[in-house]
Amino acid sequence: MSSIASVMGVARSHLYDRTRGSGRARGPYRRQGDEEILPLIRRLVDERPTYGYRRITALLRRNLAKSNESLPNHKRVYRLMRQHGLLLQKSTGRREGRVHDGKVIVMRSNLRWCSDAFEIACWNGVIVRVVFASDAHEREVTA
Repeated sequence: MSSIASVMGVARSHLYDRTRGSGRARGPYRRQGDEEILPLIRRLVDERPTYGYRRITALLRRNLAKSNESLPNHKRVYRLMRQHGLLLQKSTGRREGRVHDGKVIVMRSNLRWCSDAFEIACWNGVIVRVVFASDAHEREVTA
């Protein structure tokens, strides 16, 4: 078996385990006491559906500390919430919304003002500063 393992480039123990057949099939990890914590997590998630697992963990620990019970860590709460589909959707960081085409719509004058400032450095060392403000409705620079 060692010569076959060296030719294949795998560990001999791995081949031995494969030929013998490994033990029982592994399922999801379960810890004693998960059944008591899960209803508390479900209640907190139902009350605050926008909270992530870190905030839920903080609230859960606060509630359990009052009754002097053992406090679960955030990894345990994350595991339970993941197994039961209670996690928030992952954020992609991309927002789908209105298109920014550079047009600012204002119904009447003197509601929204835009301003900007910039500097121009000249060859002789003089710096020219330009500052302007414009009304978004009229689209004219007033000063």
